Amino acid sequence: MILGAALEELGEIGYGGFAIESVAARAGVGKSTIYRHWPDKLALIADAFRTFHEAAGPDIARGSPREKLLAILRHVAEVVVSSTFSACIPALVDAAERDQDLRKFHLHFQREARRPLINVIADGVADGSFPSHVVPELAAFALLGAIFFCRLMTNKPLDPERVGELIETVIGASPQRA
Repeated sequence: MILGAALEELGEIGYGGFAIESVAARAGVGKSTIYRHWPDKLALIADAFRTFHEAAGPDIARGSPREKLLAILRHVAEVVVSSTFSACIPALVDAAERDQDLRKFHLHFQREARRPLINVIADGVADGSFPSHVVPELAAFALLGAIFFCRLMTNKPLDPERVGELIETVIGASPQRA
């Protein structure tokens, strides 16, 4: 409840206007309750981001590398289309340019969030599902970059149904279709 209220506050108000008092009011708790668990707004926001990311991620325990890649990217595209988390992205990107501690958190969070995607791509290259020339980290940047570019720089997020086309454009067609 508090973490959800924190994301709502960040998405609506931004990082600069983010206030523990407002989060407490949204969550229906006292400000002291929040401070007992989080020492400051960055700690609260970081916990909210990590918790949301862990709870909302797709299951990639089974499937081919291409199926796992599709699941991860569809999930990202769906989150970016409409979610409380999506509303936070511009605020976090903007604030990370001005606040060094937030920037460190954001860079670390994004690096950790990309790791499963990079691993899936590397597995696909290793088992021949993806072309051998694909560089996993660069492919992850290209795939995620397209999704986040649409969210932040255009008036229309990438339709999750187009993720398969995105994968074919960046990585190539599946071996059965090549």
